[in-house]
Amino acid sequence: MGSDTVMGTAERSKAPEGGGAVRAEELSGPQAPVSGIRPHGRGKPDASDAGSARAQEQPSYQPLWVEEPARRRRLPDPVRTAAVRAVLLIAVTLIQAMVAFLCTMAGSWLAFPMVISSVASTVVATWGAVDVWVTHQVWNQRNGVVSEPSSTARSLRRERRTARREERAAERAQARIRRRGGAGQLSHS
Repeated sequence: MGSDTVMGTAERSKAPEGGGAVRAEELSGPQAPVSGIRPHGRGKPDASDAGSARAQEQPSYQPLWVEEPARRRRLPDPVRTAAVRAVLLIAVTLIQAMVAFLCTMAGSWLAFPMVISSVASTVVATWGAVDVWVTHQVWNQRNGVVSEPSSTARSLRRERRTARREERAAERAQARIRRRGGAGQLSHS
């Protein structure tokens, strides 16, 4: 690869080496302000610059990024909670394993307790990872993502449909009675 084909981000966006902010007059290309502001000392003002005086007061900039729709749907809350828990448990386990290794290399008295706690923490971290999978499966089963005859969601939907049908039938019966003006009701007088 030639040096012409490889161009870093800092070169492309003309970022300063000191990490400071870039002034609007130093920008060019897609990062430059949209308004007709001309960098200081470049070119002479002409008649078209008189109309851009208002634009200098309120410059409009291009957005820094364009929002795109997510490729995958967001995880359900219980699954996300289990995933966060699992990541934290795994992180703590890795830290404990590293401390146990360093203590063993240093010949510290703390090595044995750290190894024992690392083993216990590994069991807990494994449980956390399996918990994410189980929670996801349970959520799918209850919320009808998996369409199988044994799905709990299917029976729940069936019960809800039956309840709605009964409600509508009761409402229709009440409406019929109201339309008749109570003529079909028995009276004791």
